[in-house]
Amino acid sequence: MSDSSLLNQLMEALQCMPGIGPKSAQRIAVNLLERRRDRAKHLAKILARAMDEIKHCDLCRTFTEKNICQLCANTHREPNLLCVVESPMDVLAIESTGTYRGLYFVLLGKISPLDGIGPQELKLSDLDRRLKSDQVQEVILAINPTLEGEATSLYLTQMIKAAGKKVSRIAYGIPFGGELEFVDSHTLEHAFGTRQWV
Repeated sequence: MSDSSLLNQLMEALQCMPGIGPKSAQRIAVNLLERRRDRAKHLAKILARAMDEIKHCDLCRTFTEKNICQLCANTHREPNLLCVVESPMDVLAIESTGTYRGLYFVLLGKISPLDGIGPQELKLSDLDRRLKSDQVQEVILAINPTLEGEATSLYLTQMIKAAGKKVSRIAYGIPFGGELEFVDSHTLEHAFGTRQWV
């Protein structure tokens, strides 16, 4: 195959996606050019439109095309319950269960001093305003159980308690249907440490 500057640019651009390395980008680019040009043009059009029109909700900071997302605008949600998550992907994951009926606040990251991300970079003043509202009574922390996630949860717990609100965390431990022999030691340790009485 002859080298093309534009083809190389396409392959490099595709590598901005998570999990797409040089080989995968090459396969995708060639596949789009050989067999799926109409779909590729449609993808390019939708992608350009999405980049221009999708923004963050003024209240929860998830993705939306309007100032207030559908979840925040839904009057059937429980306004006294606020779930704090790291990213819009977490909102989608929780919503897919169909069990949570409260509202959200998306951090858009986590506290990570090594990466220069502190509370100011996460704009936690937006969360503080939500906490000062009389509607919010309980905050559920659904932060990933990483080192940075734990630091973020600790900081948020202090902030939420200072605002006089109840705070809880989602449970971590053995996955449903999991077998103990395949669970890593950290997860198992946490599961024993957070066991519940029955």
